Amino acid sequence: MTVKRKPTFFEAILPIIALFLLLSVGYGIFRLKVEVLLVLSAVFASFIALRVGVSWDEMMEGITEKVDKGLSTMLILVIVGVIISSMMMSGTLPMLIYYGIQIINPRFLYVSAFLICAVVSTCTGTSWGSMGTMGVVMITIAEGLGLSLPITAGAVVSGAYFGDKMSPLSDTTVMAPMVAGADLYDHIRHMFYTTIPSAIVAVLVYGILGFCTSTASLADSEVVTAMLETLDSIYNWNIILLLPLLLVLAGSLLKKPTIPVMVVSCITALLLGVYYQGFSVKNAFLATYGGFQVSMVTKNGFDVSQVIPEIQTLLNRGGMTSMLSTVLLILCAFCFAGIITKAGCLDVILEKLMKLVKTSGQLIAATAASCIFMALTTCSGSMVLLIPGEIFADIYRKKGYAARNLSRTLEDSGTVVVPLVPWSVAGAYTTGVLGVATMAYLPWAVFNYSCVLFALICGFTGIGIMTLEQENAIKKKK
Repeated sequence: MTVKRKPTFFEAILPIIALFLLLSVGYGIFRLKVEVLLVLSAVFASFIALRVGVSWDEMMEGITEKVDKGLSTMLILVIVGVIISSMMMSGTLPMLIYYGIQIINPRFLYVSAFLICAVVSTCTGTSWGSMGTMGVVMITIAEGLGLSLPITAGAVVSGAYFGDKMSPLSDTTVMAPMVAGADLYDHIRHMFYTTIPSAIVAVLVYGILGFCTSTASLADSEVVTAMLETLDSIYNWNIILLLPLLLVLAGSLLKKPTIPVMVVSCITALLLGVYYQGFSVKNAFLATYGGFQVSMVTKNGFDVSQVIPEIQTLLNRGGMTSMLSTVLLILCAFCFAGIITKAGCLDVILEKLMKLVKTSGQLIAATAASCIFMALTTCSGSMVLLIPGEIFADIYRKKGYAARNLSRTLEDSGTVVVPLVPWSVAGAYTTGVLGVATMAYLPWAVFNYSCVLFALICGFTGIGIMTLEQENAIKKKK
């Protein structure tokens, strides 16, 4: 019988190195599936675990503990997919976009690009959807006016990732507190310390740049006109369509349980879709599972074949199945994390880091550096949250800092940094959709790198840093 022992630092760090190499080479260069690479990393970690005396049953126990910890979050992710498709069917999200398009002004085009994309991505929880729809419209208008495409693209990216970072419907917003061990709404509220100042800086910069542009009247864009006409032909507009969204926002403000609130919002949206927009009950069930599709529209005179691609990109989304790939990614990451945790690798690494990190500023800086390193090597928006989150969660707790500090830093230096990496999937997608090179819009993605800056400022000044003692005192008052 093998005697269990504590791994050496070399043994502890070896699985992490293997993970970085597999992800940076396998995914970063050869674009292999991250899920398979994570499983391979887990296999490698299992050999280290066996070497230090951990049995297979103990490894499975470690994986099970991780899955149990994240089960509620995975359920939230599935419901997020349903709520997006149901709000598309009800017309809630399309109505916000419909009226948002019509506020564009040439002098404030850059600011409008930031704010409109921020609203759309906050309501939908997807930065890619925001860039692929409103971002394309903004770029088209800017090109017609002879305005700077890199600045416009930077504003679009900034706005899109504001919502990706803050929306309770975003998978990254859900994942960050999950891996850190924080509450979802505590996480969102805590991000105000860094997100709001970053947004203000972005608005000021884009506003100043806007005053240097031409004040000529904004000509109607064919794309904008076509989008408005198509949306108008699909949906019946009414203020009551805001009800599903208001239910989610009210639940957040009143701190009600996340899953029940989202389920009620989904049911409300589906009822609006059926009884107010005229969709069939069958399509409501189909949208719940596979997502909303423009082909579900059966209004007289509506020709699906004539719908422009921008509308299909905007509306065809959501459903339970849309989140399954994210859930699978999380499960594969838990395999690796569970094994190295049971082997004691993280404990050894943490002990080393604990000796190096003395202040909150150093801790935030170390977290930010890890996230940026993961963004450069793995190019994955999920991995920049999962791996540093697993590594640093215990350090924050042992140093006496609330988990919400970690979850916020993961978003400040992880979520928003990935689209600034040219070889990342997010960077490639943005360049492909907007037609602007990553390095061209990077200097103008003001919000993205401002978040990193304000995260460091909070860390070294202590502003917005909550201790476990303060968190426990707040909980007692409740």
